[in-house]
Amino acid sequence: MKHLYKLFTLLVVALFACTFTSCSSDDEEMEEPSMEVTPANLHGTWKLVEWNNGEQVPEGTYCYIVFDRREQTYVMYQKFDSMYGRRITGSFAIKNDPYQGYIISGTYDYNRGDWNQSYIVTRLVQSGSMVWTGKDDTADVSRYERCAEVPAEIINESKDLTE
Repeated sequence: MKHLYKLFTLLVVALFACTFTSCSSDDEEMEEPSMEVTPANLHGTWKLVEWNNGEQVPEGTYCYIVFDRREQTYVMYQKFDSMYGRRITGSFAIKNDPYQGYIISGTYDYNRGDWNQSYIVTRLVQSGSMVWTGKDDTADVSRYERCAEVPAEIINESKDLTE
């Protein structure tokens, strides 16, 4: 009888151990799969919501990017280093590097040159967010969220870079 009690106790402990080790994390099950980074999947308006590896964008600072998939152009409304917002236009390109993944790069219109750096785009998900990591500066991490449009007051206050 004593052996039967020990065997029963051991069986209960084993069942609990199996139950806890076989469960996967809810985060793993709920994680939304990344989409392919293409002009069609980027098409639309995006708002910068985090930069510098997770910091919220400071109040009074903003960056909106509107991508056009057909022309592979963008219009950017940003206010970082000036008291006035700016409207910047240009073109972009996406390359799928077998080692680094999807890389987006761009040029500014009016012979103003290339973007400061290219970015590796990850976690582009259907629900509307993506992460950009600097190709040459992995500490430069930004997260964008899809939005309906650039607010009218931002469009109105932004000066065109050509002016």
